[in-house]
Amino acid sequence: MQPDRAAVVETPVSTLANVRVEIGAGRSPRAMFGTVFELQEATVKYGSFTAVKGVNMVIPRREITALIGPSGCGKSTLLRAFNRMNDLIPNAKVEGKFLYNGEDIYAPDVDPVEVRRRIGMVFQKPNPFPKSIYDNVAFGPRLNGYKGSMDDLVEESLRKSFLWDEVKDKLKESGFSLSGGQQQRLCIARAIAVDPEVILMDEPCSALDPIATLRIEDLMREMKNDYTIVIVTHNMQQAARVSDSTAFLTVDIDDDKGERTGALVEFDRTDMIFSNASDPRTEDYISGRFG
Repeated sequence: MQPDRAAVVETPVSTLANVRVEIGAGRSPRAMFGTVFELQEATVKYGSFTAVKGVNMVIPRREITALIGPSGCGKSTLLRAFNRMNDLIPNAKVEGKFLYNGEDIYAPDVDPVEVRRRIGMVFQKPNPFPKSIYDNVAFGPRLNGYKGSMDDLVEESLRKSFLWDEVKDKLKESGFSLSGGQQQRLCIARAIAVDPEVILMDEPCSALDPIATLRIEDLMREMKNDYTIVIVTHNMQQAARVSDSTAFLTVDIDDDKGERTGALVEFDRTDMIFSNASDPRTEDYISGRFG
């Protein structure tokens, strides 16, 4: 069963103890639930190439944060750094700090597998496993030694991804038998099944039609009651519709070396970014004048 996230602040990844922190009533969501991530001069490099540099930002708990910006500005690279997916890329190196619940996830004593369990990922294109719908959802919990009722967990995860009613009579069928939008919701159910706190989404609707996109957006709004979501999107309307906070990144060019490096321009509440951006580059990008 999912923990009561309304009353629990998650523990650091280096400890398995559950420490409950009572939350006061009548406060804003950000004040009530605090922050999940704090980035301090976060930088990601591939060999000698700096993909994104010097990012400072705070990700609120149980909200949707959107990362927007032109191609090549480091959005997806930054997103993958939140759960150490860049560790799988040769020559990738992270500098600065990625603090998750106050602990640096890149510290030597932190297990990257545990990081990825607590911080799930949904990719741009639906990528179900070549297994049944049931086994797609059950795969992670089985791997982690889940001891409860697998049938109940699979049903709960599929319900939370708004997919149960569509697949409950064909759980033994291949995940590939589903439509693109259903496959993406299956991947979300698979991520939910291992009980993460955070779900990262890298352009999860880019391969979907408008109707399937709206289903995923409705799902994200529902999911933020239980999870923190960070999404990369090129769709400005989507960022405006679903996110609570937005970070705009762009590409800085070194005039001397000609190198292109991703950098954070500004990070604010979404309504401020879209209605009263503090940097003219943000306004130009949102209005379509560049990017």
